[in-house]
Amino acid sequence: MHAHAEPDPLARERGHLAASRAALRAMREDAEALDIRDVTANWVNAAVLERQLDERIKSLADLAHTPLFFGRLDYLHAPGAEQAEGAEGEQFYIGRRHVHDAGGDPMVIDWRAPVSQPFYRASKKDPMDIALRRRFGYTGGDLTAYEDEHLSDPGEAERTSRLLQREIERPRVGPMRDIVATIQPEQDEIVRSGLSGSVCVQGGPGTGKTAVGLHRVAYLLYAHRERLARTGTLVIGPNASFLHYIEQVLPALGELEVKQATVDDLVAHVEVRGTDEPAAALVKGDARMAEVLRKAVRSHVTMPTEPVVVVRGSRRWRVPAYELEEIVGELLARDIRYGAARDALPQRIAHAVLVRMEQAGEAPDDRVQDAVARNAAVKAAVKAVWPPVDPAKLVLRLLSDADFLAAHAGGILSEEEQKAVLWAKPARSVKSAKWSAADAVLIDEATDLVSRTHSLGHVVLDEAQDLSPMQYRAVGRRCTTGSATVLGDLAQGTTPWATRSWDEALRHLGKDGAVVEELTAGFRVPREVIAYASRLLPDIAPGLTAVDSVREAPGSLAVRRVDDGAGVEGLDAACLEACAESLRQEGSIGLIAADARIPSLAGALAAAGITYLSPGEETTPDTRLTLVPASLAKGLEYDYVVLDEPAAVVDGEPDERTGLRRLYVALTRAVSGLIVVHADDLPKQLA
Repeated sequence: MHAHAEPDPLARERGHLAASRAALRAMREDAEALDIRDVTANWVNAAVLERQLDERIKSLADLAHTPLFFGRLDYLHAPGAEQAEGAEGEQFYIGRRHVHDAGGDPMVIDWRAPVSQPFYRASKKDPMDIALRRRFGYTGGDLTAYEDEHLSDPGEAERTSRLLQREIERPRVGPMRDIVATIQPEQDEIVRSGLSGSVCVQGGPGTGKTAVGLHRVAYLLYAHRERLARTGTLVIGPNASFLHYIEQVLPALGELEVKQATVDDLVAHVEVRGTDEPAAALVKGDARMAEVLRKAVRSHVTMPTEPVVVVRGSRRWRVPAYELEEIVGELLARDIRYGAARDALPQRIAHAVLVRMEQAGEAPDDRVQDAVARNAAVKAAVKAVWPPVDPAKLVLRLLSDADFLAAHAGGILSEEEQKAVLWAKPARSVKSAKWSAADAVLIDEATDLVSRTHSLGHVVLDEAQDLSPMQYRAVGRRCTTGSATVLGDLAQGTTPWATRSWDEALRHLGKDGAVVEELTAGFRVPREVIAYASRLLPDIAPGLTAVDSVREAPGSLAVRRVDDGAGVEGLDAACLEACAESLRQEGSIGLIAADARIPSLAGALAAAGITYLSPGEETTPDTRLTLVPASLAKGLEYDYVVLDEPAAVVDGEPDERTGLRRLYVALTRAVSGLIVVHADDLPKQLA
């Protein structure tokens, strides 16, 4: 139908929302009423079907505060060529999941379906056969506004949608909202890129890279559901509070089958109780360690010097040492996993015995070969030549035994580097060792050298710039047969081993061919604030394009100097005053400071009777202020930010580059306004 002037469009749209909700309820009731007892042959099938049904019922939940649809498309012609010439276009409501009525006709179309694409991509230049695009505004769960764009009307000028702007700027209390209604054309292209290719998204603060990554997972799960249900999907985030922050997003997008982990979770072969000095962590995270480990693992193979003699009945079969040497040499040359080669060795020796039996006129079969492979003499030879390797014990030996390390790291690591990774006090056992996070990654590499790591269909890696080359390898092992979405910002790399270029990172991941997309349009951070923070870019990430924010918010940045003589109390008081000022606005407040300054500020807040939260805790209407150590600010955002003493944030890091990057992260957490309070001089880049 064509859009005629409607008497009360809002009432009609509310009616459609109520009818869609009722239809979704009916779909859920139908699913709940299904009796699977008659259709399943046995209890195993029944259990599988029951689980699938439970998942379906869960996915049909109507989430009260998440709108069922957020847009409407009126096509000029019916999509698809099967309709008769001159058929009138249809109207589609675009939402988070598919809803159909009792007759099976769609009432809401899934945002990932091909017919929904113009909602994100159509423009005046390319209307994609759309007459009208309507966006809906909601307050709570109620439909309260709509806004129309007549894309095929040449008289109407192109403009930024007011509702879209409002949706992006809406103060955020609680966890991250899904942005499925606000995806931009350049983001949509990344979201809908194919499953087979890997994509790397470089995006400055507020460009929506995390949201793009999560929506890409949701899209891939929709478009390739069967394949990914078989092979699995994993989202890797920098820390538990970040994962908590995003876990509410995917279910809202209609997805339930996604695992989440940190890199530390992936490599948790041992309990991590120790920490490394930066120098040791740098070497342990270096990709050259993979070669050291490979040499150390293979050093366990010793060439046979004795023949193997197998006694069967009254006969003795002898395989000479030189032939065993050939078999071992051939297995080493094939470069297969250490454990797989060890499993193959007894079969190879048994085969050599069988060849001799056949030459002597016997006719042995496979059962004889298996029996020979299990013969005590063969087993003893395998144990001597190719002993089992325990990955954790191997790494323990490398880090405690200087001679063993030198034997395998010589020519790869310098003597200083070897000294840096050796433990001052060698541990006695795997259990008593104080393993660090970097050690666990080394054990993971060694584990993979012994037996292959299971690979998933798709892995999303967020805040990827902070990983070491060895951590990239650990993630890459989990998607050798699948694809990856890598998200990050080189300017926000705050580990001493943070990556310098995406090409390098992708090489360590084993995804050389990935496309690197740069998002430069900012939607969350105001223009003044991002421009101020971008003064640091030439020092921290030369060659990166500064983010250009679409958000005009005059007066969103204030920089205040506290009188030198005021001391710590003066600085604390000025911060509290800035917090009080920010709390008069609507939304969440983050007070961000160097880790060393946190106790002093916590004391001042307590003395003033101001309640506050820790990072990752959800804001409530009563408590909207979070006290954030600079080391934990990454990935989080607040409507208003008060930043205490920038110079202290820089000084809190082992080197200046990392310090300035940490400051860049802290400066870019604000969605509506930033107040910088300082007593010491600002870093020269900001002055």
